[in-house]
Amino acid sequence: MRGLRWAVPAMAWLAALGLGGAAALTRPAAAPDRAVIDPAATAGVDAQVDAALTRILSYSPQSATATALAARRLLSGAASTQYQALFAGIQGQIGSQRLTVTTRVVHSGVVSLTGDQAQLLVFVDQTAQRQGAQPSTVAGQLSVTARLVDGHWRISDMTQR
Repeated sequence: MRGLRWAVPAMAWLAALGLGGAAALTRPAAAPDRAVIDPAATAGVDAQVDAALTRILSYSPQSATATALAARRLLSGAASTQYQALFAGIQGQIGSQRLTVTTRVVHSGVVSLTGDQAQLLVFVDQTAQRQGAQPSTVAGQLSVTARLVDGHWRISDMTQR
């Protein structure tokens, strides 16, 4: 009788362990985070996102139309919608104020890279200059989400930090 008292809980525990293990085996495995283990993939997403940010966050009266077209190619989802709304609001000022903004990525890092999605933290310097005025530079920090679409990383979300 004494051995039976311990046998029932032990069997229940083993059964639960077995069911948990079976559930884990049938569940699809999460994509591994390649940000640390795949330097080539990490460098690829980093380079493409840096180039895209430099391109879409730099503009002048002569390049405003080309910048807007590049944004359509380099952005998707929420980032595209937000950018188009913001850029439409300042596009008139770019020409009338002879405003030139140059963006330089100072440092960026891939925080995670799983499957077709990457999270990055990017530090930028933006220099703005109106014709005849002294340039001013400000530093910024962005959280960026990028998605791999047809072999190219497109920015799908950006948040200023």
